[in-house]
Amino acid sequence: MVRRIVLALVLILGALLVPAAAHAATADKLTVLSDWTQPAASSYNAWNSARLNRDPWKSYSFDWSTDYCSASPDKPLGFDFTISCWHHDFGYRNYKDAGAFPANKARLDDMLYADLQRVCATYSVFVRPACYSLAWTYYQAVHAFGSLAFVKKSDIKRAETLIK
Repeated sequence: MVRRIVLALVLILGALLVPAAAHAATADKLTVLSDWTQPAASSYNAWNSARLNRDPWKSYSFDWSTDYCSASPDKPLGFDFTISCWHHDFGYRNYKDAGAFPANKARLDDMLYADLQRVCATYSVFVRPACYSLAWTYYQAVHAFGSLAFVKKSDIKRAETLIK
């Protein structure tokens, strides 16, 4: 009789603790995701470090897939936006998987713009205005439409005139 009561208590506790543990793991994943998807350089650096060494983060089952800048050039006029676009894809895909995308979309788009501006800051002062112009165009495309597919060739041509 005592064994049955103890067994019943163990089963009840186990049933109560498993959902609590799953909720804690989800909350922890969202915390890490939030830490890695802020507009600050430190957030980008933490995400990039994890991107380069994913083993410690396997238990979180993050989606690291990317199509980079989608249908837009990854390196418009030679400015390398590939990793910034990957960071943006990471945020979009993982917040969608977590069912928390709408509440985070604006911040993810701001993060992309901040990442692109940091990329532009690494280029010569002579071509930097063209890079910033493209960064703004890419930001506007994702902010308004949720996709870089809406960047037009004319936008890139307009930025190109700033180099000449």
